[in-house]
Amino acid sequence: MNSKIWLSSPHMGGTELNYIHEAFEQNWVAPLGPNVNNFEDDLKKYLNHDVEVAALSAGTAALHLALIILGVKRDDEVICQTFTFSASANPIAYQGATPVFIDSEKETWNMCPIALEEAIVDRIAKGKKPKAIIVVHLYGMPAKMKEILEISNKYQIPLIEDAAEALGSTYSGQNCGTFGEMSILSFNGNKIITTSGGGALVCKTKEGKEKAVFLSTQARDDAPHYQHSEIGYNYRMSNISAGIGRGQMEVLDQRVAARRKNNQFYQDLFKDFEGIAVFVEPNQDYKSNHWLSAITIDPQKAAFSCEELRLKFLDQNIESRPLWKPMHLQPIFANTPYYGTKVAEELFNNGLCLPSGSSLTDADRIRIKDVIVKLKQ
Repeated sequence: MNSKIWLSSPHMGGTELNYIHEAFEQNWVAPLGPNVNNFEDDLKKYLNHDVEVAALSAGTAALHLALIILGVKRDDEVICQTFTFSASANPIAYQGATPVFIDSEKETWNMCPIALEEAIVDRIAKGKKPKAIIVVHLYGMPAKMKEILEISNKYQIPLIEDAAEALGSTYSGQNCGTFGEMSILSFNGNKIITTSGGGALVCKTKEGKEKAVFLSTQARDDAPHYQHSEIGYNYRMSNISAGIGRGQMEVLDQRVAARRKNNQFYQDLFKDFEGIAVFVEPNQDYKSNHWLSAITIDPQKAAFSCEELRLKFLDQNIESRPLWKPMHLQPIFANTPYYGTKVAEELFNNGLCLPSGSSLTDADRIRIKDVIVKLKQ
């Protein structure tokens, strides 16, 4: 059997081991040290904005801390994009709060500004003004940040930007991960760069970062003994993982370029297929890192469905994956409020993520193309 072509596998740059060896030689094998500090600085420089960065154990941890810092508590409501991975919504439940899910719009597949404002007005009328808004840049595609920020400011509800999939993406020339009051990044094994597992919280202020670091290191008070006045968490990134991140930052631009090249490959591949649309930027204000390339298929026009294509790929040891199942359709969130129509649901029913890793070879692309061509015949 042919070797496995993964959806999005880790891709090392080659210098990561240098930073890891340095950590071992200096005995910095704890959740603090030079690699952590320098990785945070590298991210801050890359984002090229007036922000502070706290390196953490996961993007989910970053989102949880963002909610805590913004004062979200039990029985509060938090608005969240429905078309996303569960990690965008789960931290709301960690706080005992209730998610209010918002449908997507068709251009970017992200939070619909119209449904967002409808939800805010209705929740306020019901006496439950939301405490925060979580917007996601899905698959690396920037959301409609101009409209969403205007709504956030209009109703004075802080915006949390889930940029877990969008490091290297920009909206109107500004890096994703710098728009929100708090923003989060992820360095999970399948992301644009990886620290094996890890994430970061991006804050507008130094005080925000200091609070995040305090909470992420078990909220230990400034005392010679172990004293705690707040609940803390073990969320800080290790110096070893941060060493991997430093090496990955050296090749981030290359990784973005490779993912964008894959997206162009799919645009060229499907340009003569009726009923198949490749997910691309709606206009020049948007630049996606194309962390994952995805398509939607109209089975009536294409004569095959997403599931049929997924199974054909599987037969050839090629991984593909359905688009995210909307959160308001998940059993765990079955009784939560939802605003919108069926855009996200239709995307889930008719969409597929295609192999998108930055390490895809020309031989891999030939194998992928062969599956598609045979399906058309």
